[in-house]
Amino acid sequence: MTGVVAVTGASGYLGSRIADGFARDGWLVLRMSRGNPDARFSFADGAPAGLFRDNGVTALVHCAWDLTVSKRADLEALNVQGSIRLMEQARAEGVKTIVFISTISAFPGCKSDYGQTKLEVEEAARRLGALVVRPGLVFGDQPGGMVGALNGAVGKLPLVPLIGNGRQVLFPAHEDDVVALIRRLVAQPDLVKPGEPVIAASEQGWTFRRILAELAARRGRKVRAVPIPWRAIWLPFKAAESIGLRLSFRSDSVVSIVNQDPSPDFAPTRAAGVTFRDFAPPTPTEDLLNA
Repeated sequence: MTGVVAVTGASGYLGSRIADGFARDGWLVLRMSRGNPDARFSFADGAPAGLFRDNGVTALVHCAWDLTVSKRADLEALNVQGSIRLMEQARAEGVKTIVFISTISAFPGCKSDYGQTKLEVEEAARRLGALVVRPGLVFGDQPGGMVGALNGAVGKLPLVPLIGNGRQVLFPAHEDDVVALIRRLVAQPDLVKPGEPVIAASEQGWTFRRILAELAARRGRKVRAVPIPWRAIWLPFKAAESIGLRLSFRSDSVVSIVNQDPSPDFAPTRAAGVTFRDFAPPTPTEDLLNA
């Protein structure tokens, strides 16, 4: 099955991988972003009326999320309301399949603003009959996002702050496997129930400490990690954001790391039939991180 798929956030890290994956499969890809005059989209202004209908769009993958805003009110006004308006417009203009890219940090009881606002959009997605995908810690040969920031830190810093005790369990997700899952769901949306969160990640969890160790090993480095209470790391980032500084690592990401879903449900992932590779071969790399 091919057709026309619209992808928001197509100029970003994961969005660009998703768009490229569909293009390789023979889809015509409408790369929606603020800078594309033929498919302009922003959370503040939305998308032009008739964009989906006029371009014959059959599927929408909503991957965009404005990470430059940190105040909860701005997150609600831009990301939440903007996402809901976009999905409603897509439905009204005849888009058959909508996939909302959420996060594994979104779950009942989550504490990060990122997770909580993604949950709000998930609820709207459920109401609209859209599919929900929750990627884990996305990585690849040239990682972006959180893994990219962590990889940069272990490559440059002689001492790496270890959030808390570093025993928080994260679930890695190779970017190619995330893309494969999304393509599978667009081609066969009946594999899962609308609105049922599909975890896009390996079931093999890794501790935050071990992830840092593996990233250091890949760069041939032996780094020293300094355990620091998470609030002591969170506060400087929060203070910097309050005066308008944009950092590669956000204060809310610290909250996400220390408040992970204790028991993600991988049953819908198995039903979709996509296997996620492990972060790395199970080798004893943790001794490379001397805490």
